[in-house]
Amino acid sequence: MWLVGTGSSQHAAELGALLLAEAGLDARWSGSSEFARMVGRPDPNDAVILISHSARTSFALAARQAALASGAEVVSITGIGGGWPEAIETVAMEQSHTYTVSLTATLMILFRLAHELGAPGLSAGDLKATIERVRTIVDEMEVPAVEPPNRVLVLVGSGAGAVSAREGALKLREAARVLAEGYGSEYLLHGFAVPLQRGDALLLLGPAADRDELLSAIGEAADAEGLVVVSIDEPSIDHPILAQLPIIVRLQLLALTFSRIRSTDPDKAITGRWADEAMWAIGRPSR
Repeated sequence: MWLVGTGSSQHAAELGALLLAEAGLDARWSGSSEFARMVGRPDPNDAVILISHSARTSFALAARQAALASGAEVVSITGIGGGWPEAIETVAMEQSHTYTVSLTATLMILFRLAHELGAPGLSAGDLKATIERVRTIVDEMEVPAVEPPNRVLVLVGSGAGAVSAREGALKLREAARVLAEGYGSEYLLHGFAVPLQRGDALLLLGPAADRDELLSAIGEAADAEGLVVVSIDEPSIDHPILAQLPIIVRLQLLALTFSRIRSTDPDKAITGRWADEAMWAIGRPSR
């Protein structure tokens, strides 16, 4: 079972692969460009879940073409009106470059698929409780208590939380133009923490649920080095992957908060030469 996407869609694919592995499947994720260009094609006995918010980006189109040509069973997840007949459509096509609602809707589809395929802890009651938790977060604006950094904000998670760390960093970069980085806890420890310095900020995602307690140890080390250390947890949700949904929403709200403080446009991220149409057309199938 392949799960394929780019950017936030890739993060959804990573979490989806973790979910489907819990259902006993050989689930793997890939970026769209890597999937489209990889040497080994999917087998006709494989299945592919292709995630694309817009169903328009070049390598999403190329990945879909490769998946369909392989003879594998293909299911896509897109916004409404994407035009792919095999797609599960989530929400109206977002105008915002950050695709926050598209991501959370896609994750809910993946939770439901994983439940139907046998993954434990994802019943209708579990999903409803998580939805209510997200509603509370949005209504009460539960934003992590961290200020915009002078230099860099590093988000760190463990397991599924590492994916949320990368997704949160992406939203902070896009919406608020903040230099943010996301890492898994062990990955950060092996050299990536070296350039961090006094005054930088570290946001720990779910340290209370980290059974190895590495996140807490990293927080203590960062504090001793003079970094600003903040943590967030979701103790009301036992399932470690399901808990990422409210964590991601809290990070989305943090990006919005930073955007307001810094007077940036949270909905228009890719501008200037980064928006060059010819560059974005690279990889697009000719037919």
